[in-house]
Amino acid sequence: MSLADVIRRRRAREFVLGLLFLLPSLTIFAVFFFYSVYRLVYLGLHQQNRYGTAERYVGFSQYADVLTGEEFRDGLRISATYVLYTVPIGLVLGVLLAVAANRQLRGIKFFQTVFASTVATSVAVASVVFFVLVNPQVGYFGDVRFISLSHTDSALRGVALSSIWQNLGLTFIIVLAGLQAIPDEVNEAATLDGYGPVRRFFRVTLPLISPTLLFLAVVLVVFAFQAFAQIDILTGGGPAGATETLVYKIFHHQQPLEQGTGAVMAIGLFAVTLLVTMVQFKLLERRVHYGF
Repeated sequence: MSLADVIRRRRAREFVLGLLFLLPSLTIFAVFFFYSVYRLVYLGLHQQNRYGTAERYVGFSQYADVLTGEEFRDGLRISATYVLYTVPIGLVLGVLLAVAANRQLRGIKFFQTVFASTVATSVAVASVVFFVLVNPQVGYFGDVRFISLSHTDSALRGVALSSIWQNLGLTFIIVLAGLQAIPDEVNEAATLDGYGPVRRFFRVTLPLISPTLLFLAVVLVVFAFQAFAQIDILTGGGPAGATETLVYKIFHHQQPLEQGTGAVMAIGLFAVTLLVTMVQFKLLERRVHYGF
């Protein structure tokens, strides 16, 4: 047997071994992602009758009608507004808390635990907590106009508070890990060069944790586009549909006659989320610095 045959057989064995290692992940993806996407595309191409006992092929006309319709545009607008309310504020607060807690002080572990504690809070618990705080009837801050849940122009801001608070622990932990990964020698060298705390943060610390911030920006945007439970608990989509995000609208298209519409909206949301994520990577990666 020649050396070339031995190399080919070894590569073939490695290829088969690699597929075996990937098989569990591929199976999970096939069952819970690929098949689900296939079903959504299929339902979007068909229209069910009132009882779900028969279906009629309608082609891509249903996609065109739904994706250009007012309901989809309105849900997408509210979802995008929710992203703008939650992501920038949550990211900035997480960075500020992480910077404040990244110190060698006695008792600092206690404050780090407190800042990170919201990561263990479910969406339902966070929503109930803020229901007690901002509900117009029983909330302690229910009469604050800026976050009032009873007004169409402020209800979404009131709901956004619960998401910001709930995701703050995750943002804090990840940013703090990024800060602690920066070698002390880097900060010491910047200090010797005459950099003050503010200049050192913007010129040294921020560029070095930029990969962490990119990751968090993508994750928080996806979380915001998927927001549902907090809206259902706090406002139920009201008042007057002012908090009906795209996911909330999709959820309410469960009747057989409306399944095709809901499926098309879900495909549209998936496409928008994918597009926004790709744009984030394209624009923000230029400002990301890997390595020290």
